[in-house]
Amino acid sequence: MERRQFLSGTGAAIGGSLLAGCVGGGSSRTVTVDYAYYNPVSLVLREKGWMAEAFADTDAEIEWVLSLGSNQANEYSQSGEAEVASTAGIAALMARSNGVPITTPYIYSEPEWTALVTFEESGIETVADLEGKRVAATRGTDPYFFLLQALDDAGLSEDDVEVVHLQHPEGQSSLVQGDVDAWAGLDPHMAELELEHDGAELFFREPAYNTYGFLNFLDGFLADHPEDARRVIDAYERGREWATDNPEETASILASESDMSQPVAERVFTQRNDLSGPVPGDAHRDLLSDLAPILEREGLVNEGADPAGSIGDLLDSEFAAGAAGGE
Repeated sequence: MERRQFLSGTGAAIGGSLLAGCVGGGSSRTVTVDYAYYNPVSLVLREKGWMAEAFADTDAEIEWVLSLGSNQANEYSQSGEAEVASTAGIAALMARSNGVPITTPYIYSEPEWTALVTFEESGIETVADLEGKRVAATRGTDPYFFLLQALDDAGLSEDDVEVVHLQHPEGQSSLVQGDVDAWAGLDPHMAELELEHDGAELFFREPAYNTYGFLNFLDGFLADHPEDARRVIDAYERGREWATDNPEETASILASESDMSQPVAERVFTQRNDLSGPVPGDAHRDLLSDLAPILEREGLVNEGADPAGSIGDLLDSEFAAGAAGGE
């Protein structure tokens, strides 16, 4: 798929399916919410049944769908298949800029979930060493944008490397098998490689290049079912507070769901996730403003799209603050 075709649907194209899976026939309806290994609170909510509990006094049923990456979560939003989906911040802005009608009223994490990974024997020690190398990455996700920023810092561009576009688990496997020289990794797969494979190295880390975890709601869902949207956020607040107070148990849930070991899950959750700031604010706007030119430069938005101008449409700093007390 050409870059300019990725997520090229418009709000009008989505209109017919926007509430698919939300308003059903008969006396019940379905609210579809994603869960992801890169979003530990979603795993807590699913394990504990707290999202379903939040809707217990309504006619709605909760359906969970698995997102393996921000690209897949954006596809759920684009098709209207999920009312609520979790992505990285820059991936959410890309989708909004390309006409996907989503709003972000909640930040589920401030993670350091991506880095550039290789093995010692590759001879790669710096980003500059990637020139001419094969690098696995998942287009449209934070690791992909992390790679682009790292290359830019080194005076390189995507044209100077061979990006092999693979979903995150396949990228990990390709690095282990020697099919690629490096990988723009994502936790928990990255932490598993780091802890359980001899010689694996996170050779470039930059926490500031991680773009937060955005919980995105379809605009139609927010407009037509604001009380349901608040139920989702209230459930997330319950999960966030519990996860903060119970880090080892949260790591155990992550380990069980992702088939990772307990040490890997603890590395991911206790060392690389900060759940303290759930309300979108200036820090998120400033970060997206800095990164918006990358979307245009790399051809990741449609011609005529305005990523910088879409930031205001994407972020809602009031909805979660009013519904969940905010911070």
